[in-house]
Amino acid sequence: MLIVMDHRATPDQIQRVVDAIRDMGYGAKPMPGRQRTAIGLVGNDGRVESARLSGLPGVRELIKVSKPYKQVSREWREENTMVDLGNGVALGGSEVAIIAGPCAVESRSQILEIAARVRAAGASALRGGAFKPRTSPYSFQGLGPKGLELLAEARAETGLAVVTEAVEPEGVGLVAEYADVIQIGARNMQNYPLLKRAGRSGRAVLLKRGMSATITEMLLAAEYLLSEGNPNVILCERGVRSFDPQTRNLFDLTAIPVTQSLTHLPVIADPSHGTGVRSKVTPMARAAVAAGADGLIVEVHPDPPTAMSDGAQSLYPGQFEQLVRQCEPILGAIDRSLARVAEAAPAPAGG
Repeated sequence: MLIVMDHRATPDQIQRVVDAIRDMGYGAKPMPGRQRTAIGLVGNDGRVESARLSGLPGVRELIKVSKPYKQVSREWREENTMVDLGNGVALGGSEVAIIAGPCAVESRSQILEIAARVRAAGASALRGGAFKPRTSPYSFQGLGPKGLELLAEARAETGLAVVTEAVEPEGVGLVAEYADVIQIGARNMQNYPLLKRAGRSGRAVLLKRGMSATITEMLLAAEYLLSEGNPNVILCERGVRSFDPQTRNLFDLTAIPVTQSLTHLPVIADPSHGTGVRSKVTPMARAAVAAGADGLIVEVHPDPPTAMSDGAQSLYPGQFEQLVRQCEPILGAIDRSLARVAEAAPAPAGG
């Protein structure tokens, strides 16, 4: 439920509504807006005494949130949420940010080289897995804590924000020490203990759509993060499993505008996992930008044939530069622009 305050409501009147909600045994989340404040009532079990709230001074109206997800929905918050990546670049506004880097951190030279290349081409953040959940137990699982240290070093040299995955609740704290954004991968979209822990991490979270998940299921997973007090959530369309083997997944471009119509959270696209085919990444990146994605996350490797993970979908640095050049005119045509890291980058957030 949302309690919408009159635009002339005083701070004391707003606080009185918050106190009344808490006295009733529910949570209260004041949300100041451009014209008026709304207060979200969290934990509604269907027994809320509406009259007790509607009669308070300064209350304009009560709105029931009909979606199964509450805090994530546009009913809860009409304005777009802006999520800061940690280096002054934000997702959710007119600027579109690109996150780029290898699937996995393999060595110091590899991650430092690719960080410099993608930063020069126009990326705002560096992706790279230190912990890799793999289908086969015999596949490369990542460098672990050493990989996190290398990502932090790359951030210090380039000013790129660090996006890296946490794969279990016990590891979230360590990842949060080094990452600006904690990624929850497709395989873990409905790992609820992990979602709850990431929601308490103090870091922004990038939540990828599960391989067979509906949009509603993705939004309900995001609700777990917000319900733990973390408003800084980025949603990612990365393709869903289909019957056609021509590409790794079915890259659901329609999900971008559909999801944006349902939630105030920023929505980005992953054309690398969405296709699994290097030659298809740039065309689908262009299409995702045209569809309104707030950002892209793209796999780039110095030498894809030797990559220890996902080499077939990783771009060469030159191909990534071409991707950025081709996306910029599309952004201009839809009144958006490419986000870039300032030359004087802020100090690293962790590590």
